[in-house]
Amino acid sequence: MSHRTLIRTKSAAALALTAGLLLAPVPSIAAAAPTPVVAPASVDHSLHLTGAPNARDLGGYTTTDGKTVRSGLVLRSDALNALTADDLAKLVQLNVKTVEDLRTGYEQALEKDKIPAGATVYHRDVFGGGGDPLAILDLGRAYPFMAGDPTASAAFKAVLLDIKNSPDTVLYHCTSGKDRTGWLSAVLLTILGVPRETVNEDYMLSNEYLAGEGGGSSITGSIQSNTVEQAWLDSAFATANEKFGSFDNYVSQGLGLTSQDIADLKAKLLS
Repeated sequence: MSHRTLIRTKSAAALALTAGLLLAPVPSIAAAAPTPVVAPASVDHSLHLTGAPNARDLGGYTTTDGKTVRSGLVLRSDALNALTADDLAKLVQLNVKTVEDLRTGYEQALEKDKIPAGATVYHRDVFGGGGDPLAILDLGRAYPFMAGDPTASAAFKAVLLDIKNSPDTVLYHCTSGKDRTGWLSAVLLTILGVPRETVNEDYMLSNEYLAGEGGGSSITGSIQSNTVEQAWLDSAFATANEKFGSFDNYVSQGLGLTSQDIADLKAKLLS
């Protein structure tokens, strides 16, 4: 077992112990329609960072109206605590000036980020102060929580506004870069007009980039393989539709983004 896997395993156990008897009812989620999943793209999105295997560029995808998401502006990643000197130098070369950390304070303390020179880090705790204390421990609850909880929405909104306003490259991440980071990436790509099949593809790429990492995610109650499942992402989209009536309403009412915010994101990130 690697040092990194051992830390994550201990993290999961500690979180489960902290949760104790705080049991909350599982929210009722409407059954999501089956969503197509396509094979991983031939484009290599990986940043090839030794200490963050799930670090990748969100650019290169094509929207439904034929535009392309610009590369080099938005990066998604797993935790940055194991970055090597070469990894950090590469992030500096990629002009990363904003790092958005979606993890809890406990995770941040356990695996402290290594920040590229000149970058500012912002802590956007997706699960902090939320209404379901066990959502962080159960992926079946985590995805509906992320799409429906005001605390999570406030964290995601802050990141999206930073992406809109930053003149430089923004990198956001959680622990494994697959769940909190995965939902935020799905939201952003959907806002930009990337079709759902491609959104699914980007989400499922975590299984490819994390292959061989072993261990479990620090936001799972039981130690599971470090993977994602299409049904989890589908449940988040289903929650957004159920609670707000549509994905567009989720963006405007749940996240609180204005039509100008959306127009600015598209103007910056699409070519």
